This record gives sequence, structure tokens and C-alpha cells, in this order.
Amino acid sequence: MEVKLWNDKSERETYENFAEIYAIIKTTEKLEKAYIRDIISSSTYGPECQKLIAHFKTLASALKDTIPSIERFADTYKMDCPAALYRLVTSGVPATVEHRRVSTEGTAAFVAECVQNFITAMDSLKLNMVAVDQLHPLLTDLSLSLNKLSILPVDFEGKMKVSQWILMLSKMEAADELKVEQARQLHFDLESSYNLFMAVLPNRSIG
Repeated sequence: MEVKLWNDKSERETYENFAEIYAIIKTTEKLEKAYIRDIISSSTYGPECQKLIAHFKTLASALKDTIPSIERFADTYKMDCPAALYRLVTSGVPATVEHRRVSTEGTAAFVAECVQNFITAMDSLKLNMVAVDQLHPLLTDLSLSLNKLSILPVDFEGKMKVSQWILMLSKMEAADELKVEQARQLHFDLESSYNLFMAVLPNRSIG
């Protein structure tokens, strides 16, 4: 007997979208493992990963009401794809971009970008913007701008703190909000990281 997965066009589209996002996550996991094991080159990995991330962001945005948590979706279908979830949800950029050591040319522009992202994130908290879907993109932008700046130490405390907050937010629902104590701690971490960031700059040559 034939089993129907859907009863109408809307349900069919939902299942097709589920299949698409499932395929993207699985493909990204295989791509990440291939890159880590040096099976494919950086020049091949980068563009392919970027395509998958772009497709994922578009689909995840369209399905945010149906799939509010990608991690829960992956857990429900027992996907076991930690590398893909990190790349698609937490990082949002290919590993080749995330770990790139940029030259000092244009460093001043990157410094300005970091300062702007720090201030934007802190101001947002002051305005009581404490929902996950409000904070996650701001902290992601900050993390990306910090990773562009090669004059920062690899183990710069500010980068690690921001990454920890991004990871924590990624495990929450989009509509979830930070508690008062959490928002206060995040603001403190951002402010202390910003002060550390400004303290590092005079001791480094900026090209």
C-alpha cells in the first residue's frame, strides 16, 4: 500500500524543504571532513562551502517558523553532524575565511569595523535588545571582524568570549531572551573585551 507523506501542496512543500535542508547539512558535514582530512584543496573547498552556507541561510530563514531550531531538527532526525552545524549555524563562513591571516594592508579599516561592531552590540543591550535573533547576528558580525584583524593575538581573550556567547545563543530558540543577569554579563564581557582590544592596538603596528 502506498503511504502518502502529505495531504496537500503545502504539506508537500514542507517535506521537500525538510529534505533540502537535511541534504545541505549532510553535504556540509562531508565537505568539512574532506577538507580536514586534506582530501580536497582550499580552492575547491572554499567556493563549495560558501554555496552551501548561502543556500542554508536562505532556506533556514524561509523555514524559521517551521524549524525554529536547526540543532533540534538535526537531533530529531539523528543526523550527528557537529562540523556542519558549527559551520552553518555558529560560524557562517568557510574555514578558509575564518582562519585566514589577512595582511596588515587595510588594517585601519578592520579596526574601525571592530570598534563599530563592539559599540553596536553594547548599545543594543542598553536598548534591551536581548532576544537571540537580535543578538546572534550582531555577535557574529563582531566575531568575523575580529578574525579579519591579523594584529590580534591568536588567543585574544575577546575573540574567545564572543565565540562562547555565539555558541550559547546558537543552542537557544530564536525568540528566547537573555535573562537580566545574562544580559548584564554579556555587556560586561563585551566592554572588557573592547577595553582589551583598544589596549592591544598601540602596541602593534597598523599598516
